[in-house]
Amino acid sequence: MIVVADSSPLNYLIQIQHDSLLPELYSRVFVPAAVIEELRHPRAPVAIASWLQRIPAWLEIRAVAPRVGDLEELDPGEREAIFLAQEMRATLLLIDEKQRRLEARNRSISTIGTLGVLLAASKKGLADPEVLFQRLITETTFRASPQIKEKFLLYCKELSK
Repeated sequence: MIVVADSSPLNYLIQIQHDSLLPELYSRVFVPAAVIEELRHPRAPVAIASWLQRIPAWLEIRAVAPRVGDLEELDPGEREAIFLAQEMRATLLLIDEKQRRLEARNRSISTIGTLGVLLAASKKGLADPEVLFQRLITETTFRASPQIKEKFLLYCKELSK
């Protein structure tokens, strides 16, 4: 399984100290260099800066060939993550933003976001998604519409039956 990640799922999982779910679910995760640069932002949380000092072995940084005029409206990390997923013929792209997921799907790339990672971890018995969801909401800047939150919590209840 080839998995590529954008910065937001990494950011949130690192902040709630559950980035270790990624290698347990996917073994290895690939990111474009632009994602690492976004995580290095001067206003990034301390947890991110600390994590970047010791990037884990399961994360592999890849260069992406520049493409002129394609997806220019996206930020560099999102754009390069989509390009890298295409180049590698990734099985899955981890990306949160709805419009970016739609763009990836238009390019035949399967996607899930941070909440999807929590659900996948729950299905394998690796985490309690409701507890981690509460941490996302209270400890990070994670945003989701009320409908998405409600749907996620309903799905969590179904999983726990």
